Amino acid sequence: MANSPVSWNDSGVLGVTKEVEGGTIDPGKLVSGLARAGQRLGALILENHPVTNIAWSDVPKIEVTTPGLASRKISAHKIIFATNALSLELSEVEVGTHPKLTLAVATEPITENQLAQIGLAERKPFYTSDLPYLWGRVREDNSIIFGAGLVQAPHSDDLNDVDIAAAEVRQIFDSLEKRVRGLHSALSSVRFTHRWGGPIMFRDSWEPIFMWHPKAKKKKNAIVIGAFAGHGVALSSYLGRWGAEALLGHRKLPSWGKLDT
Repeated sequence: MANSPVSWNDSGVLGVTKEVEGGTIDPGKLVSGLARAGQRLGALILENHPVTNIAWSDVPKIEVTTPGLASRKISAHKIIFATNALSLELSEVEVGTHPKLTLAVATEPITENQLAQIGLAERKPFYTSDLPYLWGRVREDNSIIFGAGLVQAPHSDDLNDVDIAAAEVRQIFDSLEKRVRGLHSALSSVRFTHRWGGPIMFRDSWEPIFMWHPKAKKKKNAIVIGAFAGHGVALSSYLGRWGAEALLGHRKLPSWGKLDT
């Protein structure tokens, strides 16, 4: 776009081409707010209790594990699977999907003058439309989050097998930090304080998965939602409500959400 506030060196000149509606959120406050709203409506939130199995029947039983204790079963008339990048077998979405870790780094807080020099004084989040992909945003303390790079489990689709300290992963982090320092002279000596990775999943068609669980096609009592390819914040609330309406028989699921198996 004309008069782009951003002019970075990144395989050529990188600038703003368009703006879209949206903004930034505090993920901690979002999760806490959703949890409080759920509790007010009678929801039970079981942290650190991973689901290990589903006993399918008219009223499925969810088996959860508790550290140091025997597993327990919870009866559930309706189920939504919403963590499929970390539960491929339970969700039965192993075919046609690609779970990975997406990587990100955080810089030290920088000055207002530095933010102005790099074109982020307005604190608008950004992402590139070309490859190699880059996204980021300025935090309240003037540190900046930059994200890029994907890591796959070395011998399986189980992301628990990924070693974030492995040489390959460290190389990707090093490359991302070098890339950020090269974007603008104001970032040339910036220090990085944090590195991390989070689960993300892609579908071959790049459309979300939104379908009845293969074990629940007849009973219509369980839905799988996921493969948002990084757009989970924007889609999860919208599709979550649609999924709840479908479980109650008030709405149909879309044809585009079905995964061919």
